[in-house]
Amino acid sequence: MFEGLNLGDMGKMLEQIQEKAKEVQEQSKNVQFTAKAGGGMIELTANGLGEVIDLQIDDSLLEDKESLQILLISAMNDISKMIEDNKKSQAMGMMGGMNPFASS
Repeated sequence: MFEGLNLGDMGKMLEQIQEKAKEVQEQSKNVQFTAKAGGGMIELTANGLGEVIDLQIDDSLLEDKESLQILLISAMNDISKMIEDNKKSQAMGMMGGMNPFASS
């Protein structure tokens, strides 16, 4: 079952993946995503780690709690999807098509 499997090579590959993951996480701090809701009445900005770094709320929403809540939820869901899609994309790029279990 494990014929031809070089554990030393697997260890090196795992180290490379861990290093790449650290690099990607550092880069994620510098990536920004912005979601808008209500035609721009709400504008939410977060980094690639999912940390909210800015929030703009149109003054007219401050007197309409229900609309404010709906638009905030919408913007938060949109930004969460953007961040998740970015993470998936980075993970696929990081693996670079590597499959240590593929038979040659």
